[in-house]
Amino acid sequence: MDTLINSLTDIVGKTGVLLGDDVAQRSVDWFTKASCQAKAIIRPQSTEQLSQVMTLCYEANQPVVTHGGLTGVVHGAVASPDELVVSLELMNQIEHIDAVGSTMQVQAGVTLQHVQEAAQEIDMQFALDLGARGSCTIGGNIATNAGGIRVIRYGMMRQQVLGLEVVLSDGTVVSSMNTMLKNNAGYDLKQMFMGSEGTLGIVTRAVLRLHPNMPSEQTAFVAVPSFDALTSLLKMASKELANSLSAFEALWNNHYALMTSATTKHTALLANNSLFYAIIETLGSDDEKDAEAFASVLEKALEAELITDAVLASSSSQREGIWAVREDIETLVHALDPMFSYDISLPITHMDEYVTALESKLKAQWPETCELVVFGHLGDGNLHIIVTVRDASQDARRQVEELVYGSLVKYNGSISAEHGVGLEKRDYLTLSRSPEEIALMKRLKQAMDPKGLLNPGKILA
Repeated sequence: MDTLINSLTDIVGKTGVLLGDDVAQRSVDWFTKASCQAKAIIRPQSTEQLSQVMTLCYEANQPVVTHGGLTGVVHGAVASPDELVVSLELMNQIEHIDAVGSTMQVQAGVTLQHVQEAAQEIDMQFALDLGARGSCTIGGNIATNAGGIRVIRYGMMRQQVLGLEVVLSDGTVVSSMNTMLKNNAGYDLKQMFMGSEGTLGIVTRAVLRLHPNMPSEQTAFVAVPSFDALTSLLKMASKELANSLSAFEALWNNHYALMTSATTKHTALLANNSLFYAIIETLGSDDEKDAEAFASVLEKALEAELITDAVLASSSSQREGIWAVREDIETLVHALDPMFSYDISLPITHMDEYVTALESKLKAQWPETCELVVFGHLGDGNLHIIVTVRDASQDARRQVEELVYGSLVKYNGSISAEHGVGLEKRDYLTLSRSPEEIALMKRLKQAMDPKGLLNPGKILA
């Protein structure tokens, strides 16, 4: 491999190759903080360099793992000592912005926050938003088909991408940098790579779709007495605020009580005696009219006893305080060590039944040590399940996984809503995909990456 690394150094330069401690100090998983074990990290500065890198790796039968912002939580960036990492961190430029056509052309290593800020500068917005915005990269967002808090209005990352450029395992560059909303000229090839977690090709550049900037934001934190009231509130908000509803996040009592306990940095927004809480947010263009409509919906919800109390943000700092309770994952990590985290989706109507049954199964297995925390994007059917049983063993983790994922089968739910599959969920893929679907995935993998060099072992065994 040393000969190959020397050849790759000739392509990307000495500063484009990291070895030894520079590799080991990289964390490849946000939750576990596990260090990178790869032989080397190769950092190309252009699509052309990456193409040359992959050509040599293909000729040498060298497996490659792609790295973006390293904010993933399903072990998708894990690399073994006999593998190389290709990091897109130096390909981090915004190349072009078309304010008329509402597009932005970027390199894969640019961070989500940088894209958001660049859009704001021309009075537009990039609709994807998630807590890791400052670190996660556009390439990673595409590779995992990221979701976030505004899916209910704008859709997943898949809906934000018009064109892609990708390097295949043999170094072939497939450039389909489409800038048009409508383009039905044959297969939409970019769709193959979105959500493929780097197993079919390495995304190098993208054309992103922009939306008009919505200067008016209305945010409320509400207490909800029951799950039926929660779903009725979602239905009401979706109808009454149809043109502006951008987020509807749900917090079970166990999540809110933990986040606002005496041991955390968050002040309680409301009393912690409700079964559920919700964050409702709208984006609009007329602050006065939007505020009036928003307040009217909250009043109707109070009258209908769908909510029992509410806090309405009157400033950006108050809005940030509301969202901090929802987005502060570090507090959960410290409070629930060892923390087993799951990202699942299922029909909204079955969520309460699923969570109640899951909690009963967990308590039966670990009556004294189990703790369950639930929150998520209720509006798009995505829940985040956090479990600790005060046992960090692999056996305990496996037992919890089987309960969390196995309980989804009767509801036709998914083991992965927005985080991907990686290594962590690979063994459970059969719970969410049919044998025919998995067989087709394997055929596609074989056709696109015949030597199995790209992110080997991820998604498919």
